Amino acid sequence: MFHFINDGALIGSWSPQIGDPSVMGWLTVLLYFYAAYRCFRLARGRAVKLVDREATVWRLFALALAALGINKQLDLQTALTEIGRILAHAQGWYEERRTMQAGFIGLVGLLGVASGAGLILVTKNLPAATRAAIAGGVSLVAFIAVRAASFHHVDRLIGQRLFGMKFNWVLEIGSISMIIAAAYFRTLGPARRQVPVRR
Repeated sequence: MFHFINDGALIGSWSPQIGDPSVMGWLTVLLYFYAAYRCFRLARGRAVKLVDREATVWRLFALALAALGINKQLDLQTALTEIGRILAHAQGWYEERRTMQAGFIGLVGLLGVASGAGLILVTKNLPAATRAAIAGGVSLVAFIAVRAASFHHVDRLIGQRLFGMKFNWVLEIGSISMIIAAAYFRTLGPARRQVPVRR
């Protein structure tokens, strides 16, 4: 028998609250929502004509980025990690958690490679900007999945600083910025609509 509620927390040590109230935390949230807004505007097709398949890609980006922006402060992946920890204790395999975490990271890596290969095939006829956005999306999902695994050595690695910035900031904000830049450059593509000039 196990309990999710502990010492006032909802799940293990997690409870719904602002997960990262720092300046970088809120900047990342704003970037998520700005990226979602850029993708949504592009998907509407007013600035540039998109084929149905491409418009679907940008719509999915808009929805996923908005959800990730909300999750950034709710920190739902920590709740998932806590559920895994509680179940590991309850079922007696907590001592083997490192093996499970390493296997999870390996699986994420394999899925990332497979997804990348599949996306190259599916998107080979789409504009370069859209393919760049997909690459940014894949790297963002891989980062979030590995971060959620809470593997100690990975946490230490991404917690290191590069020119005063933590690796996890560079990886997450870099991936989001890649999607924003791709959405921007896609609106400047050769398929841009001619907007009639009002006199």
